[in-house]
Amino acid sequence: ALLKQLMRPAAGLRGLSMRSLGTYNNILAETTGKDNSVGLITLHRPKALNALCDELMTEMNEVLDEFEQDASVRTVVITGDGKSFAAGADIKEMAPRNFIQVYSGNFLSHWDRVTRMTKPTIAAVNGFALGGGCELAMMCDVIFASTNAKFGQPEIKLGTIPGAGGTQRLTRAIGKSKAMELILTGDHISAEEAERINLISKVFAPEDLMEETMKFAAKVGAHSQPILQMAKEAVNKSQELSLAEGLHLEKRLFHSSFATEDRREGMNAFADRREANFKDE
Repeated sequence: ALLKQLMRPAAGLRGLSMRSLGTYNNILAETTGKDNSVGLITLHRPKALNALCDELMTEMNEVLDEFEQDASVRTVVITGDGKSFAAGADIKEMAPRNFIQVYSGNFLSHWDRVTRMTKPTIAAVNGFALGGGCELAMMCDVIFASTNAKFGQPEIKLGTIPGAGGTQRLTRAIGKSKAMELILTGDHISAEEAERINLISKVFAPEDLMEETMKFAAKVGAHSQPILQMAKEAVNKSQELSLAEGLHLEKRLFHSSFATEDRREGMNAFADRREANFKDE
């Protein structure tokens, strides 16, 4: 039964070619889409609502490293199996630890690998994205969600605070007042509310989430990889730099695009009224 579950295509992926990347204890990893150009990671701890543990994050980081090095993978999608994206960090794993263990061991330091991906990353959130699950989604470049998704940072109810970026990324995404409300109460919000306050990009019916996410991934992946990397860098740095510094970086990256053959091809194709044929050069 487990083998059948591991092998079944996710909803919205039927009809697409898929290539498994091996067997892991806590995730499913495969490439899919046209020419297997989309790297797909599915969090797979259904009995724990895909709660994030150290082993899961280590496995995901290993796969992300592989996707980063695979030139055929152009975009990466992270989703959850079953009724949850990720219902938070694994509290059973975390509860016995003391201050010295988490401080000296730099607990959670390896959980942000997805933020260092040069390729576009998309979170497809179905069900709960709470605590670490919400933080993982916010580490991705774009968040899509189904109508049954729930977002929140409930750490305050556990006598602690977010530790993987919740206080920082949530505030940058939705502003101080709303972030304070969610973090100080631990309340959940719906996908519709998350879209309204600009935490996520789009909301789809549950049965359409993966299909629409894959369409978006394919659309983005059709562009020039080096130019996508420049665009990602510029947008991400806007969250850290002053306006003057950000504008300076943007201008330098814009200038850099003129060193690529893909910039020449894109402008020539526009002038010729044809589709550009980017070669990542």
